[in-house]
Amino acid sequence: MRIATWNVNSVNARLETVLGWFERASPDVAVLQEIKCVDEKFPTEAFERLGYNVAVHGQKTYNGVAMLSKAPLEDVRRGLPGDETDEQARYIEAVVSGETPVRVVGIYLPNGNPVETEKFAYKLAWMERLNRRARELLRYEEPLVIAGDYNVIPRPEDAEKPDAWLGDALFRPESRGAYRALQNLGLTDAFMAVDGGPGAYTFWDYQAGAWQRNNGIRIDHALLSPQAADRLVRVDIDREQRGEEKPSDHVPVVVELAL
Repeated sequence: MRIATWNVNSVNARLETVLGWFERASPDVAVLQEIKCVDEKFPTEAFERLGYNVAVHGQKTYNGVAMLSKAPLEDVRRGLPGDETDEQARYIEAVVSGETPVRVVGIYLPNGNPVETEKFAYKLAWMERLNRRARELLRYEEPLVIAGDYNVIPRPEDAEKPDAWLGDALFRPESRGAYRALQNLGLTDAFMAVDGGPGAYTFWDYQAGAWQRNNGIRIDHALLSPQAADRLVRVDIDREQRGEEKPSDHVPVVVELAL
């Protein structure tokens, strides 16, 4: 099973590019972030024509996540538990049916900048809620993949110019510590398990020729339960997608599990 995560930075604005990638890569499951549309405006029929079942948790103009699967989706949850006042569409969860069912979670973790504002507090509180939900899901002892745009640079090696990110919410010790706390629950960073080398970036800013200079960062991750990590085969970062016409500033990350 090939499970992809991709922050598409507006699915309708880049629909031709996104559909082209799906036709080529043909992931079994994909979680998308920053779809930037309400549920009714998501191009569901276009993905259904490619053979996908679709679940959407959208939001007008901002945020929004979706899950696409060739197999039926069961037990779909929209929204991260723990704060009934949180109206931001950043979390979707479902069980992908099959001989070995897999629970897949798609997240768009808050950016958190500027750090001196309530946005950073919201990011850390959201990560604590995610930690609580992950603990609940790990009790099921089933294959679990929590994939998405984490907006966290885990290590200095995950940035071309780490010094430039000092003080940024993506690289603050609190953010990195919260990411490590997720791993300490027993979750495995899929990329670190199969590679872990420097320079494997998933995001390049649109400004200042970042793509041309390879001034990137790794902020799109997949964390695996022990039952999923045992089945991990490979991780592919489709960096060439960043060079396509009208690209997102993120590229797809694909995790392959032997199921």
